[in-house]
Amino acid sequence: MTTHKIGTREEWLTARLELLQAEKEHTRRSDELAERRQELPWVRIEKDYRFDTDQGSASLDELFQGRSQLLVYHFMFGPDYTAGCPSCSAIADGFNGVAVHLANHDVTLMAVSRAPLAKLQAYKQRMAWTFPWASSFGGDFNADFGVGITEQQQREGGVEYNYRRNAHALDMAKVPAFLIEVAKGVGIDWATYTRERPGISAFVRDGSAVYHTYSAYARGVDGIWGMYPWLDRAPKGRNEGDDIWWRRHDEY
Repeated sequence: MTTHKIGTREEWLTARLELLQAEKEHTRRSDELAERRQELPWVRIEKDYRFDTDQGSASLDELFQGRSQLLVYHFMFGPDYTAGCPSCSAIADGFNGVAVHLANHDVTLMAVSRAPLAKLQAYKQRMAWTFPWASSFGGDFNADFGVGITEQQQREGGVEYNYRRNAHALDMAKVPAFLIEVAKGVGIDWATYTRERPGISAFVRDGSAVYHTYSAYARGVDGIWGMYPWLDRAPKGRNEGDDIWWRRHDEY
């Protein structure tokens, strides 16, 4: 028998209207934050980043595919992975169908990972995705945009992620067992798995110049995780424990 509060339709409506005011305030605050993101100063990209794409070798400028704006999802798929990160895969399921709409609104949505292109192509085919996916294998792009660390950095500590510096070296004894299983699911150990980090970065092209405009990491990526806005409106919410409950969509 449920322990949740039970009420009349009138009691529900009263509570719902109070919540509506809070939701409207949240929406206005979200609009304000969006404006502040757009007001951030632009930083010109001076380095010549190179990527492998389905169309061949490409510069960062060419990833725009002729549009003025570029959104990059930093997909966790390292060179040693045998499959994409399951969390990133769930996020990609959510934005796969969005890419075509953004492309017709002057925005290219592109995933970028460090794995060689052939691995990305095979996994993309397995997942039946259509969004463009580029490989940054062998380059500095992931490290420069805060989503890639080296084994030495990991051993010594001092890793920076989400604009904070972690001064502690990785302690495998403190890693929960279920996370170690996640790493095994992509064919590697936990230490190798966490050398890749998730995030999103935005760029704009003005004439021949390309600028970095925005990046977000960790919970900052929640907004593009398609299933969470739905769960936040479900009766039991996210209803998560200590385990990772989601799977790749072909593994349920």
